[in-house]
Amino acid sequence: MLDWLLESLFPPPDRTSREPTGRSSAWVDPRSADEFGLVGVGGDLEVPRLLTAYCQGVFPMYEESEPICWWSPDPRAVFDLDHFHVPRRLARTVRSGKFQITFDREFVGVMRGCAERAEGTWITADMIEGYHRLHRLDHAHSVEVWRGGELVGGAYGVSIGGLFAGESMFFRERDASKVALVHLIDRLRSRGFVLFDTQILNEHTRSLGAYVLPRDQYLDQLRRAIELPVTF
Repeated sequence: MLDWLLESLFPPPDRTSREPTGRSSAWVDPRSADEFGLVGVGGDLEVPRLLTAYCQGVFPMYEESEPICWWSPDPRAVFDLDHFHVPRRLARTVRSGKFQITFDREFVGVMRGCAERAEGTWITADMIEGYHRLHRLDHAHSVEVWRGGELVGGAYGVSIGGLFAGESMFFRERDASKVALVHLIDRLRSRGFVLFDTQILNEHTRSLGAYVLPRDQYLDQLRRAIELPVTF
C-alpha cells in the first residue's frame, strides 16, 4: 500500500555521514543505529520525513534548542493487542462512567498535556506543529479523557496502515492515562491494527503490559503492518 511512498521518499543512504542530505531524505537502514539507538541528527519534522521515518521504524526525540535526533532502539517496546490484560480495578473504573472518552477531538491539547512534565519534555513546539500536520492528514490521532468538561488525560500517536506508534500519554486525574490506553487498544483491535509500538520500555508501560522485541523482529512486523488497508 505504501510502496509508492517508500520508493519516492527514500534516497540511497549516505553511510559517510549522519547528517540528512535533503528535506525529504531519511535513514533507510535503522540497523545502522549506534549502541544507543541513534540513527541520525538533523533534518526537519515535515510530513514526508516523518512518514518515511516511521515506515522504517525510526522516530524523533530531542530537547528544545537541540538538533533533531532520530532513533531506532534495540530492543523495541510494543503492546500485545491480542492479549492486553485490563486489571480488575481498572476495568471497574472504565465501566463506571466516571470519565468520558473522545477520539481526535483535542489532538493539540493532548500533545500539550503530554508535554507537561516536571522532569522536562521532548515534545517541543516544533514537534507539536509537525504532528499536528500529520493529524490533519489522518496519520496522527489522539484519545481524550474528560471529566466535567475538562481534559484530564489522553494519549496520541502515529498511524500508518496497521501500525500505531504510540508517542506519549498523560493524566491529570488518577487512572486517566490508563483509561485512555484501554479505549485506544479497544479501537485499534476493532479497526484491524496489528502492531502497537511504544518505542522504549519504561516502568509505566511495563506495568501496563508492554514488552520488548529484538529490533529485527520488530522491523519484520512493521513492514507487514504498514501494508494493511486499515484506518484509525
